[in-house]
Amino acid sequence: MKLATIGYEAAPQAAVIQKLKAAGVEVVIDVRAIAASRRAGFSKGLLSASLEDAGIGYVHLRDLGTPKPGRDAARKGRTAEMRAIYEEHLKEPAAQLQLAQAVEIAKGRKAALLCYEAQACGCHRRIVAERMCEAAPFEVEDL
Repeated sequence: MKLATIGYEAAPQAAVIQKLKAAGVEVVIDVRAIAASRRAGFSKGLLSASLEDAGIGYVHLRDLGTPKPGRDAARKGRTAEMRAIYEEHLKEPAAQLQLAQAVEIAKGRKAALLCYEAQACGCHRRIVAERMCEAAPFEVEDL
């Protein structure tokens, strides 16, 4: 089973959707704590509608987002600090529940974890993907 991850930091919405389609993604799992963006086309409502028009499903799993201290650390390039904060956050029952939901969604359709950062290595979506791989045999592809 394949699981994709994608960040929209450096790309317009149309390019992101094209990448998702080219990779055969059937559903986007938005793992942002706040599904709003100053980048055109990436706020929840517009993104969801645009993905639907492209034949791609959309699910927002807010509790898989990074808490504010983790987002602040990531913005400052402190990846290890962000990771520690996020690992703690993942122990919360709501995050555990949504992680299980993400696994079930991705077992049924090719999914892509979506967040802001262009590089997965500096983003919490890499941690989500790692946890999902512990629950099911996913092969992760960073788009």
